[in-house]
Order: sequence, then C-alpha cells, then structure tokens
Amino acid sequence: MPDVEQIRYYHAHLYYDDAEGLAQARTLAEQCQSRFVVQVGRFHQQPVGPHPRWSCQLSFAAEAFGEIVPWLAIHRGELDIFVHLGTDDDLFDHTQGVIWLGRSHALDLSVFSPS
Repeated sequence: MPDVEQIRYYHAHLYYDDAEGLAQARTLAEQCQSRFVVQVGRFHQQPVGPHPRWSCQLSFAAEAFGEIVPWLAIHRGELDIFVHLGTDDDLFDHTQGVIWLGRSHALDLSVFSPS
C-alpha cells in the first residue's frame, strides 16, 4: 500500500459514449484547462485500457487535487468522472485509490495482470 507521500499526480477520466457526451467532455476539459494547470489527453471514441467507456484523461499535480476535483464535481454536468491517484502501483491506483463523480463503472482490471 503506497504512502501519501508517494502520490505524484492524479488522473480524472471523463467518461462519455456518444457525440453529445464527447462535446460535453471537450467543453469541460477546455474550461478546466483554462482555469487550472492540467494536461488534457486524447478524446478516445472507444474503450481504452481499463476504461469501459469512451474517455479523456486530465492529468494534474497532487497539490491541485483540492481545487480541481471539487470544481469537476460541480461542473461535470451529465458526465461520469473516474478520479484516481498516481503512484507506482497501477492496480492499487485504479482499485483502492479512486473517487467517482457521478455513477461508477466496472473497470477491466485484466490490463494490470502480468503477461
């Protein structure tokens, strides 16, 4: 189990599954990026990695969590958002170190299994 000091960053994955949701995710990501220091990833239009829906990843420093996550909770609209911490333990980060804004979704954890 990681220590708090090992949290280097957070990811917030914006979930959507159609063109309307994609547009909402783009708008939210742009608004977030104009207000905070975040890196906006690609807007996937298929499930990627452990994520069961289309998604876009926002990356931000651990120190920004207290500003960004409450802002996302208020401004997310109909989007579900999967927030997880970033340590050296991907399985822990995606199972124990998570917060859901909106509905939760089952992840495909097989991507974290050794090959």
